[in-house]
Parts: sequence; C-alpha cells; structure tokens
Amino acid sequence: MNQAARPAWLPAITILDRYMLSELVGPFLFGLSAFTLIFAATQIIAIGRAVSEAHAPLWAAIEAFLWQLPSMVVLTIPMALLLGTLLAIQRLSGESEITAMKAGGITFLRIIAPLLVAGLALSIVTLILQEAVVPYAQTQFTIIENTVINHTSPFASGTTVNAPLPGGGHQITFFSAYDPHTHALLQVTLVQYDRAGNPTQIIFADRADFAADKWTLDNARIYRFSGENGQTILGSQTPSLQVELGQNPAEIEKRAAGNNPLNMSRAEIAEIISTGQLTPSELSKYWMAYQEKLAQPFACFVFTLIAVPFGIRSVRGGGSASLGFGLAVLIAFIYYIVQTVFSGVGEALPAIAALAAWMPNLIFTFIGAQRLRRAALV
Repeated sequence: MNQAARPAWLPAITILDRYMLSELVGPFLFGLSAFTLIFAATQIIAIGRAVSEAHAPLWAAIEAFLWQLPSMVVLTIPMALLLGTLLAIQRLSGESEITAMKAGGITFLRIIAPLLVAGLALSIVTLILQEAVVPYAQTQFTIIENTVINHTSPFASGTTVNAPLPGGGHQITFFSAYDPHTHALLQVTLVQYDRAGNPTQIIFADRADFAADKWTLDNARIYRFSGENGQTILGSQTPSLQVELGQNPAEIEKRAAGNNPLNMSRAEIAEIISTGQLTPSELSKYWMAYQEKLAQPFACFVFTLIAVPFGIRSVRGGGSASLGFGLAVLIAFIYYIVQTVFSGVGEALPAIAALAAWMPNLIFTFIGAQRLRRAALV
C-alpha cells in the first residue's frame, strides 16, 4: 500500500514490522501443526476403530474427522501463537538482535508491537471461526457420526419443548426423534395447560413438518378435557393441523443434538436462552458459555503478551527450542486450569459470569504486562 492510498489512521508497515512478523510465521505454523496433531491423535485412532470395528465407510470416517478440525484449530491457535512468540523472541534474543535494535534507538515496546498486533488480529480471526465455522462443522460431524458411522437416528432420544400460550397457560410438546434432512418431528405428543396448570387438550400426531413459520401435524388425533368433571371428550381427527410449538427447526436441532453450548455460536446460545426453555442449571451453563465464547479467543493476545518476557528470560537461562515448547505447554496448562476454576465460579454465580469469563485473561494480562515492563527497562 502506497502512502497516497493508505488511510491517515492506518500506521505504515515498516521493515521492522515485516521482519518481526516473518520471524513469527514459521514457529507459529510449526506450533499450529504440532498442537493440532496432538489433539487429532485420538480422533485418528477413532477413525481406525470406526472402520475396523463398526465397519463404517472409510470416506465417512475421514469426513467426520475433517469436520472436527475447525474446533481443534480454534483451540490450538492461541497455543500455537504462544509457542511461536516464545521461539521467535528466543532466537532474536539469543543472537543479540533485540540488543542491536535497542542500540539503534528502537524501543523495546516498538520492537514487539508487531507481535502484539498479530495476537490481537488472530484473536479476531479465532472469534470469527468460532462463531461462523465451528457450529456448522459440529452439526455436520454429529449427523455423519450417527447416521453413517453408528447407523442410528441423528437425534434419536426424545426431546421436550415448552412454550407459553396466548392468554395464559402453556404447551408442552414431546417427540421421539428429529429428522434433520426434512426438519420433521416424529411421533409427536402435544399437551396444553390452562393458567392453573390443568390439562385442557392433548394432540397425538405421526409427524410434524415445518413450513412458512408454522408446524403442520400429520394425522392429528385431538382429545379435549372437560373442565367440569375431568372426563375426556374426543374432539376430532384430522389429516393436517397447523400449530405453534414455540421453536423452529434450528432451535430444536441444537437442543436435540445434545444441548452442548460449547458447540454453538453466541447467537445460537442467546436464541436458546431467550426461549425460556432452560432449567435454572441449564440457564447458568448456557449463560457462562455465552460469556466465555467472547473471552476465550482473546487468549491469543494474552498469550502473545506473556510469551515475550518469558521468551527473553528462558534464553538468558540457556533456553532452547525444546525448552520453549515445554514452557508453552506449561503456561497454556496453567491458563486453562485457571479458566476451568472461574468457569465453575461463573456457573455457580451467574451474576458475575461475565467477570468470571474474563478473569483468566485479566490475570495473565496483568502478569504479562508487569514482566514486560521489567523487560523493557533492562
């Protein structure tokens, strides 16, 4: 980008910036490959077992593995950046290049600025992957695993949907299975209750299909309950009946697939929370996951910040690439232990879930900033 075309607010990319980023790229890609292979090892073993024991098609096992890669990459990007920064700083310090830059009048913070910007940029990239790619990939993995590999219905366990009714009361819908290809509910039972919680109507149907924002029940048998004597009155039987169930196929698919918010985007989690279908314990779990989904990708920036001073210190202690790898694993291990602790705190105390989700980042940012300040004074 030339000077005339560059916006005034955008800093110029200097030779120093390109040099520092080039030093980071190689170790980062090495770390990304290494950590991804470590996480993928168990999945590769699972592919072999699925093909040899379950007689699953090889193409299906490989496709299921590939659909799992996005979630692995999202998890390994921060650790790869941590390792990449450590190794890059180790090499530059070990060969006295940082000392030479400082002797030339370049401040330490200016030297490492490109690495910090790269950490922030990769945080945003990780957030986009987590929100736009991982949920879709996980859904495809679930479908392939159950329908092709395990030869079962993708969502074979019964699921319940609870929805309010206009004018008071509520409606509970039970179904035995969900077909993701046709977005149909199978073996549907719908029960309506009045304000006092008494059942007023029950409907049985073979299936429910979704079209034009409405569910249509096939072969519906309707039974109404008398409010006076509690006897059942046969209302009617109709081949087609339109009803409101309170959730669309996408919402039902997410709940039927295992109710795991870790495999959802923040938008999907927020949508499920807004339905009011969750129990108090489920609500705490979903709310904490919603907060963590925003905080976790910024571990990329935090790891970059804390890796710089540790990289310099390890070189002075006679460090090497193997020491850098071990140090990266140790820092990441401690970080995720702290994250697990605060995740439990956030689920137990939903009022401070947002703070609990960001606490690991805040703690490690404080440690990294303090060590970075001391390293800049040397």
